[in-house]
Amino acid sequence: MKPETSVPAAVASPEISSSGGGAAAARRRLAALTRHLQDSSSAAESEDDRRNVLHASVTSGFDADSVFAHVARAPEDPILGVTVAYNRDPSPVKLNLGVGAYRTEEGKPLVLNVVRRAEQQLVNDRSRVKEYLPITGLAEFNKLSAKLILGADSSAIRDNRVTTVQCLSGTGSLRVGAEFLARHYHQRTVYIPQPTWGNHPKVFTLAGLSVKYYCYYDPVTRGLNFQGLLEDLGSAPSGAIVLLHACAHNPTGVDPTLQQWDQIRHLIRSKSLLPFFDSAYQGFASGSLDADAGSVRMFVADGGECIVAQSYAKNMGLYGERVGALSIVCRTADVASRVESQLKLVIRPMYSNPPLHGASIVATILRDSNMFHEWTIELKAMADRIISMRQKLFEALRARGTPGDWSHIIKQIGMFTFTGLNSEQVSFMTREFHIYMTSDGRISMAGLSSKTVPHLADAIHTAVTRIR
Repeated sequence: MKPETSVPAAVASPEISSSGGGAAAARRRLAALTRHLQDSSSAAESEDDRRNVLHASVTSGFDADSVFAHVARAPEDPILGVTVAYNRDPSPVKLNLGVGAYRTEEGKPLVLNVVRRAEQQLVNDRSRVKEYLPITGLAEFNKLSAKLILGADSSAIRDNRVTTVQCLSGTGSLRVGAEFLARHYHQRTVYIPQPTWGNHPKVFTLAGLSVKYYCYYDPVTRGLNFQGLLEDLGSAPSGAIVLLHACAHNPTGVDPTLQQWDQIRHLIRSKSLLPFFDSAYQGFASGSLDADAGSVRMFVADGGECIVAQSYAKNMGLYGERVGALSIVCRTADVASRVESQLKLVIRPMYSNPPLHGASIVATILRDSNMFHEWTIELKAMADRIISMRQKLFEALRARGTPGDWSHIIKQIGMFTFTGLNSEQVSFMTREFHIYMTSDGRISMAGLSSKTVPHLADAIHTAVTRIR
């Protein structure tokens, strides 16, 4: 539809007050003005039409053939995808045992009381600002984190042989460490346990390292394949990187004894391998911060070098705050200083600097003796509840006469139990009992409660009875 052309009243009126030659000249000028206005209107209309056609062709071109049209839909993350499927299930008896996040006896997420106290203290401090942190993060957080994992009396800390940088929880700490090694370490092969957390091979591979596996879990005993571990690490090339779970191995819940740890340490040092610890569950496994750091401190005490990635997701319940630290223990203070300078060059283009809030919560709790004590009590309560769920599930299966030996449930430690269920049995339990877990049979003990243990026991009993 053409827009209406507005013509001045004097132009539109047929009555002209002038007469003679003057009138004729006036009519010519008015006629010219009328044509000009009409031509301008037509030109504007043509320009609008042209723009509309151009817009339509550009838009339709992108819709019909996007430059990203070749991108395939990625599969769901094998762990986080469990929750996606769980959320779609309308069943009132559904149970999510996939994701490693603590739940209360009522099945609710938990924010520790001490965390709420620390946050309130931070909020009440009107002097706090929201400025950028340094590239390496909150200095007090870094100092206290190193002390927590290495021990207050650590000679490495005393001699300034440790550099610690704040990172984005455990995953970010692993990634920064892997990137640093890819740039500055002479060996580009990292040995990780079989099995291990699903993100480990991805983190190291994307950093440019070559991933190989060493024996860890024995599916027959559902325990540690210690001999296979020693043989595989014994055949690793000198200087290779070795990923070690500091405690509460994920996904198996199987940890070496202290005596076995010492043998592992001796082998690693004799072959000049580089230990890289992933400490995601300090205090969350046994309920003791010191006991769960025993493996790391054993390696640091011998004066050798090692790397440690820490996370506060589980032991402080700061899952969404993404709070972690990477510590590299070096031979000398000078080397540690130079290592830190290079870590800055890794971090700066990756995420520039870490967030402030979560690290401030951790530092507030760790620096205050009363808050620290309160944290250890709440931490032990979480660990004890998980241990009690192990005992209840074991007893429920035994009461049902479920085929097989289920003692591994109470022998394993930490958030997860590697049940030994196969993928068909897992699918059956999801389909028939609405129980969600990863396909390898790993269940999060933290997702269980006294009320849901019988439902899980019934599902396991039925699955192993019907499906071999």
